Amino acid sequence: MTVVLVHGDREYLREPGEELQTDLGVLDVPEDVRPGDTLETHLGDEFQVRRLRGPDLFHHLDRTGAPMVPRDVGRIVGEVGVEAADRVLDAGTGTGVLAAYLGRIGADVLTFERDAEFATVARENMETADVGDCVDVRTGDVTDVLDDLGQFDVITLDTEDAPAVVEHAPDLLVRGGFIVVYSPFVEDTREVAMTAREVGLADVRTLETIDREMDFDDRGSRPSTSPVGHTGYLTIARRE
Repeated sequence: MTVVLVHGDREYLREPGEELQTDLGVLDVPEDVRPGDTLETHLGDEFQVRRLRGPDLFHHLDRTGAPMVPRDVGRIVGEVGVEAADRVLDAGTGTGVLAAYLGRIGADVLTFERDAEFATVARENMETADVGDCVDVRTGDVTDVLDDLGQFDVITLDTEDAPAVVEHAPDLLVRGGFIVVYSPFVEDTREVAMTAREVGLADVRTLETIDREMDFDDRGSRPSTSPVGHTGYLTIARRE
Protein backbone atom coordinates (compact mmCIF):
# COMPACT_ATOMS: atom_id res chain seq x y z
CA MET A 1 0.00 0.00 0.00
CA THR A 2 1.70 3.17 -1.21
CA VAL A 3 1.16 6.20 1.02
CA VAL A 4 1.84 9.91 0.56
CA LEU A 5 4.05 11.59 3.18
CA VAL A 6 3.25 15.29 3.47
CA HIS A 7 5.19 18.11 5.15
CA GLY A 8 3.94 21.56 4.10
CA ASP A 9 4.20 21.70 0.33
CA ARG A 10 6.48 18.66 0.17
CA GLU A 11 5.06 15.27 -0.78
CA TYR A 12 6.76 11.89 -1.13
CA LEU A 13 5.49 8.42 -2.03
CA ARG A 14 6.71 5.51 0.07
CA GLU A 15 5.79 1.90 0.84
CA PRO A 16 5.45 0.51 4.37
CA GLY A 17 8.90 -0.42 5.66
CA GLU A 18 10.74 2.01 3.39
CA GLU A 19 12.91 4.93 4.42
CA LEU A 20 12.64 8.62 3.50
CA GLN A 21 15.77 10.76 3.61
CA THR A 22 15.49 14.54 3.27
CA ASP A 23 17.14 17.62 4.74
CA LEU A 24 14.45 17.36 7.43
CA GLY A 25 15.93 14.09 8.63
CA VAL A 26 15.49 10.37 8.20
CA LEU A 27 12.02 8.89 8.51
CA ASP A 28 11.32 5.15 8.76
CA VAL A 29 7.86 4.24 7.50
CA PRO A 30 6.36 1.56 9.80
CA GLU A 31 5.06 -1.68 8.32
CA ASP A 32 1.67 -0.94 9.88
CA VAL A 33 1.46 2.68 8.69
CA ARG A 34 -2.05 3.98 8.08
CA PRO A 35 -3.48 7.15 6.47
CA GLY A 36 -3.99 9.75 9.17
CA ASP A 37 -0.85 8.79 11.09
CA THR A 38 1.78 11.38 12.00
CA LEU A 39 5.38 10.27 11.57
CA GLU A 40 8.48 12.03 12.85
CA THR A 41 12.00 12.19 11.43
CA HIS A 42 15.02 11.67 13.61
CA LEU A 43 15.35 15.49 13.71
CA GLY A 44 11.82 15.89 15.00
CA ASP A 45 10.05 17.14 11.87
CA GLU A 46 6.55 15.74 11.39
CA PHE A 47 5.05 14.23 8.24
CA GLN A 48 1.35 13.50 7.81
CA VAL A 49 0.41 10.20 6.17
CA ARG A 50 -2.18 10.48 3.41
CA ARG A 51 -3.84 7.80 1.32
CA LEU A 52 -2.74 7.69 -2.30
CA ARG A 53 -5.52 8.96 -4.56
CA GLY A 54 -5.94 9.44 -8.30
CA PRO A 55 -4.65 13.02 -8.62
CA ASP A 56 -1.49 12.02 -6.77
CA LEU A 57 -0.64 9.71 -9.67
CA PHE A 58 -0.31 12.66 -12.04
CA HIS A 59 2.04 14.47 -9.71
CA HIS A 60 4.20 11.59 -8.48
CA LEU A 61 4.47 8.77 -11.02
CA ASP A 62 7.79 8.64 -12.90
CA ARG A 63 7.25 10.41 -16.21
CA THR A 64 8.26 9.30 -19.69
CA GLY A 65 6.49 12.22 -21.36
CA ALA A 66 3.51 14.45 -20.70
CA PRO A 67 1.00 12.38 -18.70
CA MET A 68 -2.74 12.73 -19.17
CA VAL A 69 -4.08 15.40 -16.84
CA PRO A 70 -6.68 14.43 -14.21
CA ARG A 71 -9.49 16.44 -15.82
CA ASP A 72 -9.08 14.53 -19.10
CA VAL A 73 -9.03 11.22 -17.24
CA GLY A 74 -12.23 12.26 -15.47
CA ARG A 75 -13.88 13.21 -18.75
CA ILE A 76 -13.01 9.85 -20.26
CA VAL A 77 -14.32 7.94 -17.26
CA GLY A 78 -17.50 10.00 -17.23
CA GLU A 79 -18.15 9.68 -20.95
CA VAL A 80 -17.65 5.91 -21.24
CA GLY A 81 -18.69 4.88 -17.74
CA VAL A 82 -15.78 2.62 -16.83
CA GLU A 83 -16.83 0.28 -14.02
CA ALA A 84 -15.28 -2.33 -11.77
CA ALA A 85 -14.70 -5.62 -13.63
CA ASP A 86 -14.79 -3.95 -17.06
CA ARG A 87 -12.24 -5.25 -19.52
CA VAL A 88 -10.30 -2.31 -20.99
CA LEU A 89 -7.89 -2.21 -23.92
CA ASP A 90 -5.52 0.77 -23.74
CA ALA A 91 -2.78 1.73 -26.18
CA GLY A 92 -0.13 4.39 -25.84
CA THR A 93 0.56 3.74 -22.17
CA GLY A 94 3.21 6.41 -21.70
CA THR A 95 3.58 7.24 -18.02
CA GLY A 96 0.49 5.15 -17.33
CA VAL A 97 -1.70 7.68 -15.50
CA LEU A 98 -4.88 6.70 -17.37
CA ALA A 99 -4.23 2.96 -17.02
CA ALA A 100 -3.55 3.38 -13.31
CA TYR A 101 -6.74 5.39 -12.78
CA LEU A 102 -8.78 2.71 -14.55
CA GLY A 103 -7.12 -0.03 -12.54
CA ARG A 104 -7.92 1.77 -9.29
CA ILE A 105 -11.57 1.91 -10.35
CA GLY A 106 -11.41 -1.88 -10.53
CA ALA A 107 -11.17 -2.43 -14.28
CA ASP A 108 -9.01 -5.17 -15.80
CA VAL A 109 -6.66 -3.18 -18.07
CA LEU A 110 -4.49 -4.46 -20.91
CA THR A 111 -2.24 -1.63 -22.10
CA PHE A 112 0.33 -1.52 -24.90
CA GLU A 113 3.44 0.68 -25.09
CA ARG A 114 5.75 0.47 -28.11
CA ASP A 115 8.81 1.95 -26.38
CA ALA A 116 10.43 -0.75 -24.24
CA GLU A 117 11.97 1.73 -21.79
CA PHE A 118 8.65 3.53 -21.37
CA ALA A 119 6.92 0.19 -20.78
CA THR A 120 9.40 -0.68 -18.03
CA VAL A 121 8.75 2.62 -16.26
CA ALA A 122 4.99 2.13 -16.67
CA ARG A 123 5.16 -1.31 -15.01
CA GLU A 124 7.01 0.23 -12.07
CA ASN A 125 4.38 2.97 -11.93
CA MET A 126 1.60 0.38 -11.80
CA GLU A 127 3.24 -1.15 -8.73
CA THR A 128 3.52 2.29 -7.15
CA ALA A 129 -0.17 2.89 -7.89
CA ASP A 130 -1.06 -0.48 -6.28
CA VAL A 131 -2.62 -1.80 -9.50
CA GLY A 132 0.08 -4.21 -10.66
CA ASP A 133 -2.37 -7.10 -10.31
CA CYS A 134 -5.03 -5.65 -12.63
CA VAL A 135 -3.04 -3.60 -15.17
CA ASP A 136 -1.01 -5.64 -17.65
CA VAL A 137 1.60 -3.46 -19.41
CA ARG A 138 2.82 -5.09 -22.61
CA THR A 139 5.63 -3.93 -24.85
CA GLY A 140 4.68 -3.77 -28.50
CA ASP A 141 2.32 -2.38 -31.10
CA VAL A 142 -1.30 -3.24 -30.39
CA THR A 143 -2.10 -3.30 -34.12
CA ASP A 144 0.08 -6.42 -34.49
CA VAL A 145 -2.12 -8.50 -32.17
CA LEU A 146 -5.66 -7.19 -32.59
CA ASP A 147 -6.95 -10.54 -33.82
CA ASP A 148 -5.83 -12.33 -30.64
CA LEU A 149 -7.17 -10.09 -27.88
CA GLY A 150 -10.86 -10.93 -27.63
CA GLN A 151 -13.48 -8.32 -26.79
CA PHE A 152 -13.50 -5.37 -24.42
CA ASP A 153 -16.03 -3.16 -22.68
CA VAL A 154 -13.93 -0.04 -23.31
CA ILE A 155 -11.03 0.89 -25.58
CA THR A 156 -8.86 3.94 -24.84
CA LEU A 157 -6.25 5.12 -27.33
CA ASP A 158 -3.51 7.75 -27.27
CA THR A 159 -1.49 6.71 -30.32
CA GLU A 160 -0.73 8.05 -33.79
CA ASP A 161 -2.11 4.88 -35.40
CA ALA A 162 -5.44 5.10 -33.55
CA PRO A 163 -7.46 4.96 -36.81
CA ALA A 164 -6.04 1.48 -37.49
CA VAL A 165 -7.46 0.29 -34.16
CA VAL A 166 -10.75 2.11 -34.70
CA GLU A 167 -11.17 0.13 -37.94
CA HIS A 168 -11.32 -3.04 -35.82
CA ALA A 169 -13.50 -1.59 -33.06
CA PRO A 170 -16.73 -3.34 -34.15
CA ASP A 171 -14.97 -6.68 -33.56
CA LEU A 172 -13.05 -5.61 -30.45
CA LEU A 173 -15.97 -4.09 -28.53
CA VAL A 174 -18.83 -5.88 -26.86
CA ARG A 175 -22.26 -4.55 -27.82
CA GLY A 176 -22.78 -1.25 -26.07
CA GLY A 177 -19.04 -0.84 -25.50
CA PHE A 178 -17.20 2.46 -26.00
CA ILE A 179 -14.02 3.58 -27.69
CA VAL A 180 -12.39 6.91 -26.85
CA VAL A 181 -9.39 8.39 -28.61
CA TYR A 182 -7.23 11.21 -27.26
CA SER A 183 -5.56 13.27 -30.00
CA PRO A 184 -3.25 16.27 -29.64
CA PHE A 185 -4.01 17.60 -33.14
CA VAL A 186 -7.33 18.26 -34.82
CA GLU A 187 -6.17 16.61 -38.08
CA ASP A 188 -5.74 13.31 -36.25
CA THR A 189 -9.12 13.75 -34.62
CA ARG A 190 -10.84 14.21 -37.99
CA GLU A 191 -9.36 10.96 -39.31
CA VAL A 192 -10.44 9.07 -36.18
CA ALA A 193 -14.00 10.42 -36.37
CA MET A 194 -14.34 9.66 -40.07
CA THR A 195 -13.01 6.13 -39.59
CA ALA A 196 -15.41 5.50 -36.71
CA ARG A 197 -18.36 6.46 -38.89
CA GLU A 198 -17.11 4.43 -41.85
CA VAL A 199 -16.97 1.21 -39.80
CA GLY A 200 -20.47 1.74 -38.43
CA LEU A 201 -19.85 2.95 -34.89
CA ALA A 202 -22.62 5.01 -33.33
CA ASP A 203 -22.83 8.29 -31.41
CA VAL A 204 -19.51 9.56 -32.78
CA ARG A 205 -18.59 12.85 -31.08
CA THR A 206 -15.44 14.93 -30.76
CA LEU A 207 -14.82 17.25 -27.82
CA GLU A 208 -12.08 19.76 -27.19
CA THR A 209 -10.71 19.41 -23.66
CA ILE A 210 -10.48 22.90 -22.27
CA ASP A 211 -11.22 24.70 -19.02
CA ARG A 212 -10.62 27.99 -17.21
CA GLU A 213 -9.73 28.60 -13.59
CA MET A 214 -11.41 31.39 -11.65
CA ASP A 215 -9.61 34.25 -9.91
CA PHE A 216 -11.03 35.82 -6.75
CA ASP A 217 -9.53 39.00 -5.28
CA ASP A 218 -10.54 42.29 -3.69
CA ARG A 219 -11.53 43.77 -7.05
CA GLY A 220 -13.97 40.99 -7.93
CA SER A 221 -14.29 37.55 -9.50
CA ARG A 222 -13.47 36.60 -13.09
CA PRO A 223 -11.94 33.86 -15.20
CA SER A 224 -8.17 33.72 -14.94
CA THR A 225 -6.23 35.74 -17.51
CA SER A 226 -3.59 33.01 -17.69
CA PRO A 227 -3.47 30.96 -20.91
CA VAL A 228 -6.62 28.96 -21.67
CA GLY A 229 -6.28 25.37 -20.51
CA HIS A 230 -6.50 23.44 -23.78
CA THR A 231 -4.93 19.98 -23.74
CA GLY A 232 -6.32 18.07 -26.72
CA TYR A 233 -9.32 16.40 -28.32
CA LEU A 234 -11.40 13.37 -27.36
CA THR A 235 -13.34 11.39 -29.94
CA ILE A 236 -15.93 9.04 -28.46
CA ALA A 237 -17.95 6.35 -30.23
CA ARG A 238 -19.99 3.28 -29.34
CA ARG A 239 -20.78 -0.11 -30.77
CA GLU A 240 -24.54 -0.54 -31.01
